[in-house]
Amino acid sequence: MAKLPKVYLYTDGCSLGNPGPGGIGIILRYKDKEKEISRAHPHTTNNRMELEAVITGLEALKTTCEVEVFTDSQYVAKALNEGWLEKWQKNNWKNSAKKPVKNQDLWQRLLPLLEKHQITFHWIKGHNQHPENERCDFLAKQAAEKIKKEKKN
Repeated sequence: MAKLPKVYLYTDGCSLGNPGPGGIGIILRYKDKEKEISRAHPHTTNNRMELEAVITGLEALKTTCEVEVFTDSQYVAKALNEGWLEKWQKNNWKNSAKKPVKNQDLWQRLLPLLEKHQITFHWIKGHNQHPENERCDFLAKQAAEKIKKEKKN
């Protein structure tokens, strides 16, 4: 089996208010190449943006890759690393409290990407001088601030 290209994906999401205007910030790194992506959403939550950032980054990959994903979202990291996502699927998209899983549409959008790529998820502490996380945070907030200003005008 051929060795897959190894990509590093750094992500962050934010919302100004929860819910409120939101943004995502992404850095994709392959060898010596780097790509930044940011997008805004007019009305969303922080968890949706954290998850959207991971999905958008993975969707930007044109071929199957080995991907190291770095997120400061415990919601995303624990759902994937601690088996929450599998349990939700087995329980017909109900959480441990038997309530519908939030952001089910995004989790379902993520599923085929998890099958396509070999992914390892890493949780990193946010606002802790991690250069890529700080940059992603800046990109996400910048996008959210821009759409917030546009809404006011």
